[in-house]
Amino acid sequence: MLKITNLSKTYENGVHALNNVNLDIPKGMFGLLGPNGAGKSSLMRTIATLQMADSGSVSFDGIDVVTNPQKIRSTLGYLPQDFGVYPRISAEDMLDHMAVLKGINNRKERRELVAELLHQTNLFRDRKKNLSGYSGGMRQRFGIAQALIGDPRLIIVDEPTAGLDPQERNRFHNLLSEIGENVVVILSTHIVEDVADLCPNMAILAAGKIVAEGKPEELTSKLQGRVWRRIVDKSELETCRNKFDVISTRLLAGRHVVHVLANSQPDEKFVQLQPDLEDVYFSTLFSNEKARVASAA
Repeated sequence: MLKITNLSKTYENGVHALNNVNLDIPKGMFGLLGPNGAGKSSLMRTIATLQMADSGSVSFDGIDVVTNPQKIRSTLGYLPQDFGVYPRISAEDMLDHMAVLKGINNRKERRELVAELLHQTNLFRDRKKNLSGYSGGMRQRFGIAQALIGDPRLIIVDEPTAGLDPQERNRFHNLLSEIGENVVVILSTHIVEDVADLCPNMAILAAGKIVAEGKPEELTSKLQGRVWRRIVDKSELETCRNKFDVISTRLLAGRHVVHVLANSQPDEKFVQLQPDLEDVYFSTLFSNEKARVASAA
């Protein structure tokens, strides 16, 4: 169990990245959803001991992250959003080097571990290839391989599928699902589908605050009967935004599909929808921003 209590962080430029964050994260896949700039990476970096919080605490299985960072690092696997690699070294050699840094000094043990990780991430056939020749998806799978060195019990992956093609994304999902059966895996992302596909528990972070938390199906059920859909022309879109609580729009054949939050049918042109996790995400962000504007007025 990862326990985050009253965690806050403000940077020197005045940005309040985290504001009294509280989360209990159990074993398994946990999705942390939020838009860019919500504070997700700041939270991940704090958990990973790469920066200090201003206040609050983080503990994992009784280990205090602040007072005992080295012990946390020994049980942590981390794939950051921007994962840099040495381009002129092979995946096999790089993993071997990282295993040494993790304290695995027995050469035979390292060789067996590296081979196992390359097989697990479907990179064994390309193990001799320089990392500069890897595709984006292969690099992400390599990133997971290095995060798994040392048999970690806490794994953090920050925006892991951004920019991947559908096939690589599916491969990565299958890999994460397999890993997440026995350890705590935090999936930090702004891609709703990733959380819907993988995570039995989740939270939404906006402007440094947890604004929703729970199981995806429970959060979705709370919107039952409150999400409505209508297709409008571009010329009608602004009027629709002014008249209704529009939580999301998307283009379809040159027209706009509008999702509206309302307790009853907004007008006769709206059709009630079965809500999904995307509706939960956008309605939560909409309601949070609406409340923020109202309190500032």
